[in-house]
Amino acid sequence: MTSVNVSVIYYSATGTTQAMAERLSQSAEKAGGEVRLRHVAELAPDEVIEQVGAWAQHREQIKDEPVATPDDVVWADVVLFGSPTRFGNVASQLKQFIDTLGPQWGQGLLANKVYAGFTSSQTAHGGQESTLLALYNTIHHFGGLIVSPGYTDPIKFEDGNPYGVSHVTGPTNDEELGKAEYNALDHMAERAVHVARLLKVGEKEA
Repeated sequence: MTSVNVSVIYYSATGTTQAMAERLSQSAEKAGGEVRLRHVAELAPDEVIEQVGAWAQHREQIKDEPVATPDDVVWADVVLFGSPTRFGNVASQLKQFIDTLGPQWGQGLLANKVYAGFTSSQTAHGGQESTLLALYNTIHHFGGLIVSPGYTDPIKFEDGNPYGVSHVTGPTNDEELGKAEYNALDHMAERAVHVARLLKVGEKEA
């Protein structure tokens, strides 16, 4: 079986996006991918983070986990980007990481890879789709191949997001992932790995 390298690169303030990233990593591994799970660096000042208990707690929990570098994107055949919504857009922490990829973009090292995204918000109409679409604007500039899940499996009619995978954390921001979200994450990871494998096999035969 042709090997597929998968990077799951995300920003998470309080842990929801991290939980989604971890599930994607597990699913990609089950699909035969070699996986790197990476969070991006925090940009918010300490005095702001310390005012929000869950934010401070999460930052402490991941302090020793590997931080994403440009090499994690170059290495990958599949890149799954994750961000909570921030006013209907990608969080500045993930956007800042993406903005550092100019040298790799200039060398054509970000093109022809499979990309997809995942996000979360407190409300059902809190900007999830616009966040993913904003993320994909960047992928177009990369020359990347957006492999959104669409409605390619009946489970997508349960989570309802054809642009990627999203989760609603609720008014108190503590609603945990459920069966629909886990199934959708599994499907997106498996689909991304499958398409990347087809591309690699086709490239060898071309």
